[in-house]
Amino acid sequence: MRLLKLIGLSAALALLIAVILRFDPERIAAGLISAEPGYVVAGLLLVQVQIVLSALRWRYTAARLGQHLGIGQAVCDYYLGTLLNQLLPGGVAGDAIRAVRNRAEGEGGWKVPAQAVFFERIAGQGVFFLIATFGVMLWPLLGGATIPEDLRHLFTGFALAVASLALVFLLALSFPPRRAQPRLSRMKAAMAQVFLRDRAWIAQTLLSIAIVASYIAMFMLASAAVGAPLPALAAVTAIPLCLLMMLIPATIAGWGAREAAAAALWPLIGHAASDGVAASILYGILALVGAAPGLAFIPAVFSRRRKR
Repeated sequence: MRLLKLIGLSAALALLIAVILRFDPERIAAGLISAEPGYVVAGLLLVQVQIVLSALRWRYTAARLGQHLGIGQAVCDYYLGTLLNQLLPGGVAGDAIRAVRNRAEGEGGWKVPAQAVFFERIAGQGVFFLIATFGVMLWPLLGGATIPEDLRHLFTGFALAVASLALVFLLALSFPPRRAQPRLSRMKAAMAQVFLRDRAWIAQTLLSIAIVASYIAMFMLASAAVGAPLPALAAVTAIPLCLLMMLIPATIAGWGAREAAAAALWPLIGHAASDGVAASILYGILALVGAAPGLAFIPAVFSRRRKR
């Protein structure tokens, strides 16, 4: 597994370097150096909004499962988790830390915190996938350029893979093996509690839409900062597709894959490929710097680990 991770990270880094070298590195550097400070500051502030809203969604999800998280605790842990997801491969290390830091003492004390983290991520990614899928389908109908066949095939394949995994998951829940039935029954009950009962889906959906919208707005700010303002159409088409690349486990926070997608998509909305690469790099920098307050909570992780 370590060898596979090393290979994946090396490939992602090589892809990032190749994309920069392929699409006018001087123009990319110039765009980043001359980035409009006002847009940069607005993007950094938007990261704080993202983290706080995400922490509130996590707190709400945990409360639905019977776990109480203070607002301050949830926000602090989410800052730490977001920072670790930006720095470590796979994009889930920070989520694991959130679950571990809030587990109860005794056997099984990690189950509810793990479920809360898992369902919180599912809520956000479900809304995100819907926006990305409808964006691809409606792009030509909304007046956008026709997506090249190779790019359309790539995104279609990715969407089919995700849909297949979702179908397998639903089938496993509906027709579980006899040995797994008790565990899956508990899982279905927890899902119903988090998303369905007491109209919980309304709060989950509204919070997730607000969070996804903040990610999209941040990318639009990053593109405007490097001198490539995007039309409103990009908010439901090009940007969600770029952000989709961040979910590839072999990368670190999507670096490399996100820039490659931006280089392919920005020419479809009237900008040079180098503008897309510069916007994507700035987006990654804003996301990392914006999560920097999480550094303040890293000592607490090692302190708790030593105590245990």
